[in-house]
Amino acid sequence: MAPPPNLTVSQWADTHRQLSSEASAEPGRWNTDRAPYQREIMDVIGDPQVETVVIMSSAQIGKTEIINNIIGYHVQLDPSPILLLQPTLEMAEAWSKDRFAPMLRDTDVLRGLVKDPRTRDSGNTLLHKRFPGGHITMAGANSPASLASRPIRLVLCDEVDRYPASAGTEGDPVSLAKKRTTTFWNRKLLLTSTPTIKGASRIEAAFEQSDQRHYHVPCPHCGEYQTLKWAQVKWENGDEGHKPETAHYICEHNGCVIVDTDRAAMLKAGRWVAEAPFTNIAGFHINELYSPWVTFAQIVRDFLRAKALPETLKTWVNTSLGQPWEEEGETIEADVLLNRKESWGTEAPEPVVLVTAGVDVQGDRIEVEVKGWGIGEECWSLDYRIFYGDPAQGSIWRDLDAYLLKPIRSKTGVNLNIACACIDSGGHHTQAVYEFCGARAMRGVFAVKGINQMAKPLVGRPSKNNRYKLRLYPIGTDTAKEVIYSRLRISEPGMGYFHFPLERDREYFLQLTAEKQVTRFTKGVARREWIKIRSRNEVLDCTVYALAAFKLLNPDLIALSENLEKAQIEAPLEAATQENSKPQAQWIPRMDNWLSR
Repeated sequence: MAPPPNLTVSQWADTHRQLSSEASAEPGRWNTDRAPYQREIMDVIGDPQVETVVIMSSAQIGKTEIINNIIGYHVQLDPSPILLLQPTLEMAEAWSKDRFAPMLRDTDVLRGLVKDPRTRDSGNTLLHKRFPGGHITMAGANSPASLASRPIRLVLCDEVDRYPASAGTEGDPVSLAKKRTTTFWNRKLLLTSTPTIKGASRIEAAFEQSDQRHYHVPCPHCGEYQTLKWAQVKWENGDEGHKPETAHYICEHNGCVIVDTDRAAMLKAGRWVAEAPFTNIAGFHINELYSPWVTFAQIVRDFLRAKALPETLKTWVNTSLGQPWEEEGETIEADVLLNRKESWGTEAPEPVVLVTAGVDVQGDRIEVEVKGWGIGEECWSLDYRIFYGDPAQGSIWRDLDAYLLKPIRSKTGVNLNIACACIDSGGHHTQAVYEFCGARAMRGVFAVKGINQMAKPLVGRPSKNNRYKLRLYPIGTDTAKEVIYSRLRISEPGMGYFHFPLERDREYFLQLTAEKQVTRFTKGVARREWIKIRSRNEVLDCTVYALAAFKLLNPDLIALSENLEKAQIEAPLEAATQENSKPQAQWIPRMDNWLSR
């Protein structure tokens, strides 16, 4: 067999790679000069002194295409056993169909190297494909079976901060994947991700063990080299508010004004500079300010939208700056919240335009928290009710049903029905919860089940894998608690602020703050988890489910507010009173769209 052409990965991509229209905003011939910082990241794979490559980055820097180019190069020029590890099996399948297949189809030198799975003798499947001299397996970090058997030379781990702490009971998925490479002297491990929480981020820990390279670019005016930092982005902010369209960058050396059109030349003249000694791990950190696909104005707009709420700001820091988020503190004092109690009477305050409920089922009772929501997701605790009795008996569920049907009187003069209620099905009364929710789905009453795992969506896709075939929504309880605790730290009324009435006693706040987040290490891998610091936490659980109900609806609060004002004008108070037993007024969102999710 003839030796492969003497090309680096970036040279191969510039020569052969075609970007597909369904997978790229810029289809056509690949050009590394479009984002020159990608060149060294790709080419270091071929450095015999480098065993591990770490990319801690923002979104929008072309990380996925870097992976694709590495795979394409090895399929054609350096055939090897390859493993691409995604956070879940579903994401691995999506990559195979949406990324790998188009690349094989549209890149001439790859076409025909991987046989169509429908060919009788191909031996290929959606997640495992052979090519002359090698094969590629696409796997999910959540599947222990995916990480077993075949030896692997090239392991590509994408979005490692989204991996579960353990693949089933087998242990850390990255460690399991790495073990597959032990028989190869020329093995390579690639780790990529946007970071998450400081101190519990896989990619942050890996980057700190690397030589920590940052991309230095010259100022187009004074020539001084520097890394691009968010603190140097400036824009006008006058009486009329923020003007992101005026966004520009200030040179940290001489105060030169740098604009978007300067960046192409800056990137081309840039260079990676290591800030730590090299062992055998090459680490790269880069943020969205370098991206040729995003303007300074777009980044500022994203920041202005994100900064209003702690959880959205956290996401922005992770995905735009490529930096781990540092939590302000692990606990919240119950007495601090106790001292924030307000008086607004028996009616819902005027800003409330939507009402949800969270229901926790215990062995001898059912507890319910009713939340009112206003513009900016400002939140009011409208009621907290405990129904005592055996949840295995029908009477307590009849009481709950009557309660959920009862409208909440608003100071605006209208009645607000509970638009959505989420009921925990994970306890000892799962069947009773299913039966109750199954008959009331059209009223927005849903069964939910908590998933205690980092980075899970607050409300996941529903499953019908139960005897009643009803939609069961998975709730990322860790994510929900992070949102709740971050909002409890907001000290001034406004977006995301939690209001509490005078009626709430100290026990309520003790239960609301009954958990804290800690970092634990399992086989050297940091994992953030919530632990109880008090025996009872039902209030926190109810708050989680009420928040989940709100997120499940995903309402347009501004539109609801406008429609509510219109309803007040058009309908006399007497008519509103007479209609209080009917379904929610027209300004509540229809459920047809999201019931099918």
